[in-house]
Amino acid sequence: MLSILIPTFNHNIVSLVKELHEQVVHADIVFEIVCLDDASTLFVAENQTITQFSNTHYEILDNNVGRSKIRNLLAQKAKYDWLLYLDADVVPKDADFIKRYLPFLNDEIKIVNGGLEYEPKKPENDKLLRWYYGKEREALSADKREKAPYISFLTLNFLIHKSLFEQVHFNEDIPNLRHEDTLFSYNLMQRQIPIKHINNPIYHLGLDTFENVMRKEHESLFALKNLLDKHLITEEYTKLSRVHQIIRKCKIRFIVTLMHKLTKSIFLKNLSSQKPSLLIFDLYRLGYFCSIHNIK
Repeated sequence: MLSILIPTFNHNIVSLVKELHEQVVHADIVFEIVCLDDASTLFVAENQTITQFSNTHYEILDNNVGRSKIRNLLAQKAKYDWLLYLDADVVPKDADFIKRYLPFLNDEIKIVNGGLEYEPKKPENDKLLRWYYGKEREALSADKREKAPYISFLTLNFLIHKSLFEQVHFNEDIPNLRHEDTLFSYNLMQRQIPIKHINNPIYHLGLDTFENVMRKEHESLFALKNLLDKHLITEEYTKLSRVHQIIRKCKIRFIVTLMHKLTKSIFLKNLSSQKPSLLIFDLYRLGYFCSIHNIK
């Protein structure tokens, strides 16, 4: 028995739900699809049509509660023991997506990560940075993800037993600035709960424009700083915070901050170009991360 859980905010989820419904009906299992809308202003009328599908529910929240709380609410509403979380801006890569998860419904493994891919065709120019980053850093095979099973975990496509989710869930006390998945996977690691990585990808369709990529990246870096400041994760957990730890211990953070100020405009010009460099993106992020530690 499977509960498919989809949090959404200002996304059209009709095609996603239609595809999932066809696959799960074909698999001939007991199921439900539960979609929670985080007080959207867009696509509400379209999304309400998904209730025409059997065992499919759509509910709009009165207030925007954020990425952590909405996922916890979905688990509370779920009828069944196995929860399949999918983001709203994804689509299964093929027609066997649901079938590949079914063997794990009776397995001792309590959490399974399916992975993701990006469509091979290049997007328009203002979405190239997000596409290049996603293909290089996120779209990893199961073998590669297994080498770093916790930090490679992403929450846009994973299966988890409800009893385990009730133990770890998502932290609702952190700011709604991203990295909730980082803290979630860190808590799994602390409890020594194994994550099984498999090759069962979805296509991540939500490619942000360059402007939105940079805005979200800045928010993400503040969120990471918050996790570290509150000792919710260790500096060793992410690559960026490990490098920052070395810089901090060497007492050269002011130099990196100064270099960030001097190179910012040059770096942004590259990152907004048709051939953005991920090395430059890493250097930009590191410089920005160092600079925000001077903000009181």
